[in-house]
Amino acid sequence: MKNKRRFGLLPLLSLFLLCGFAIPSPAKEYIAGQINPHDDSQTIPKAEIQPLNFIDAVPSAEKTPKKETTDTYFSADEMINNDQLETITAIGNVNIMRDNMTVIADKVVYNQRDDVVTAIGNVILVEEDGNVVFSDYVELTDKMSQGTMDNVKVVMKDETRVSAKRFRRLEKDNKVMEKAVYSPCNVCSGEDPLWQLKAEKVRHDAEEKNIIYNNAYLELKGIPVLYTPYFSHPDPSVKRRSGFLFPSLGSTSYLGQTFTPRYFWAIDDHQDITFSPSITADRGILWGGSFNKYGEKGFISGSGTFINAEERLSYEEENEFGEKRNRGNLFLTGRYELNDYWVADTDINYVSDRYYLKDISLPQKDNTWLTSRASLQGFDNRNYANISAYYYKLVTYLDLPINEEKPVILPLMTYENISDPNRYGAYSKTTFDFASVLRDDESSSQRLTMINSWNLPYTSPYGEKYKLTASVKSDLYYVDNYLNPNNENFSGTVGRVFPQVGLEWRMPFIKATDTSRHIIEPVIVAVAAPNGGNKEDKIPNEDSQDIEFDDTNVLSLDRYAGYDRNDTGSRISYGINWSSYGDIMGRSSAFIAQSYFFKKNESFDRNLDSNSDSYFSDYVGRINATPNEYLDLNYRFALDKDNLELTYSELTAGIGPQMLRAYISYIYLQNNPSAILQGYNERQELYTSVQMQLTRDWTVEIYNRQDLANMDRSLEYGGSIIYEDECFKLIVDLRHYNYISSEYDGDLEYTATFVLKTLGSFGSE
Repeated sequence: MKNKRRFGLLPLLSLFLLCGFAIPSPAKEYIAGQINPHDDSQTIPKAEIQPLNFIDAVPSAEKTPKKETTDTYFSADEMINNDQLETITAIGNVNIMRDNMTVIADKVVYNQRDDVVTAIGNVILVEEDGNVVFSDYVELTDKMSQGTMDNVKVVMKDETRVSAKRFRRLEKDNKVMEKAVYSPCNVCSGEDPLWQLKAEKVRHDAEEKNIIYNNAYLELKGIPVLYTPYFSHPDPSVKRRSGFLFPSLGSTSYLGQTFTPRYFWAIDDHQDITFSPSITADRGILWGGSFNKYGEKGFISGSGTFINAEERLSYEEENEFGEKRNRGNLFLTGRYELNDYWVADTDINYVSDRYYLKDISLPQKDNTWLTSRASLQGFDNRNYANISAYYYKLVTYLDLPINEEKPVILPLMTYENISDPNRYGAYSKTTFDFASVLRDDESSSQRLTMINSWNLPYTSPYGEKYKLTASVKSDLYYVDNYLNPNNENFSGTVGRVFPQVGLEWRMPFIKATDTSRHIIEPVIVAVAAPNGGNKEDKIPNEDSQDIEFDDTNVLSLDRYAGYDRNDTGSRISYGINWSSYGDIMGRSSAFIAQSYFFKKNESFDRNLDSNSDSYFSDYVGRINATPNEYLDLNYRFALDKDNLELTYSELTAGIGPQMLRAYISYIYLQNNPSAILQGYNERQELYTSVQMQLTRDWTVEIYNRQDLANMDRSLEYGGSIIYEDECFKLIVDLRHYNYISSEYDGDLEYTATFVLKTLGSFGSE
């Protein structure tokens, strides 16, 4: 469950952990043979810590002492009992332990007649949770339910510090601190901390569970910067309560400067609403809020914004706007467990127009599409079922050659069953999949697919690993208004059957030493399948468009992600895996593979040159290397089979120690005629960043994202400056976007956030 508090958690209140502090009651029952209660001058030499029962009265024939259920352990250099004054005095290295709490003092006096416990001189209270309380003088009365402490200093378990001139514990567990100071900052002698919170008086209302401040102010290096005569918030025992949260500042080119107050409404323990309207300089009020509800079986969480303002007509011209209209968005996620087998979940993302997310600077502003989904999933032993619906919305502000009409998929149904393995380890798998793809003006289709497969894994006595798979895929389509690659229109029913047999062989060779292990594993996958039969002239390709022949699918039986295209034709794929693991040199691995096709021009052989007589595919592979903490490299590639030129290259690497760390990401793709996004001959992009730890507290990071293929210009650049110590954090981010065109000046965004650790944060978003 998510919890929120007003003004964040103010650990100044941790001082009120003292509500549970209690110096154990001094003894009124004495250990036989050690003390004569009638000898006022008798002293006890220092002894080992031993349990005592501290009761309300001196034992007598008339009254049997009451025994507490909690033992108290006590030691001191000497202890004096004064029967006439009815006092017990412990002197010198007094050490009292009870309920995992320890009290140390120079002197402790218990007045039995007035029921007053007094600890004097270098008083230290060590609590169970690690807090340590220092005081010069402690006095407890009324069976230790009330009392005062002078010159209190507290070092809490998180090393934050609290001090007060006086601490008083009143009736009904109420508490008061006078001239209280709180700071988590380290302090050098004679210097002011970086920041501290002071208050003339701090009161704890135990019944209402409120902390109330009078004349409180925040100091930075001893200079007051913020003052309030009065404010209150819940004590640390309150997990949720309605109230104002810290406001935020922001800026976008569309809204101008913004100020956002926020109010948190805790409806009950399981649901809440946050109101967060933004007052903008250029567009009036941007209404916003969020809602959360949590239960034993699920949750629902939503956020949204709304504004009545001019709609941006184009990002080509920064100030090109139309008439006022209602604009807004809604992000909604939810999950509910219907029973032990069925789970419903949803992810709804709605926006009024394609420029709204970028204008308001909302999450997913750099996405091309917003995808909304609702699904019902069932799990039962080896059975799985899913019923889903999908809706797409174009939201990119870039001018890309994209058809704006994405389909509505309603419904998408899947059922899978995996049988129990037989005595030989063989098992069968059955899959049913139904998809209804709907469009208003373009082609629509309904598809029913059934896949039956039989699988037999086997490991030979020599360590060889085999897997035999035989499958039959059956499809039935109803297609409406499909314009095929021959510019012919087709509507009607069509079916197809596609059998496939595959055999995989692996043979790992292992060499182990005292400090490392090396593994070499050749792999061969043979696939037998009929040629052709995809019926591209009658069956549209909805879910198998974005294809890529690479190291992740070169050894797969079916290299398509969807069902609309079958991986036709027979082939043999082969490759080799190498990996090394060491206790000193880290780990490294490499993989390279290639396929041989028995017939050209099949569905997935786009890497074959149509003018070549070769039936071999390009080489694909990857390299991973982490030899030590200063290098983390991952590289994926594809090489032309004839001249070994790169046709695909993707590199990510982290280089250097933490004090000077560089990150590089590079991607190169040749033109893919089968991809969804067309219009660019190739894609080549470089991302670089450098993070420098200038000092213990200061960190600087700069980055640049460069388009190397089309316009050879920076798409985005910026940086951040971070200062962080034990009590304060400052984050300044600056980003410049230049996505639209070479003539567009770009958009500048900045954020600045101040964090007073343990107190809260204030800044821009």
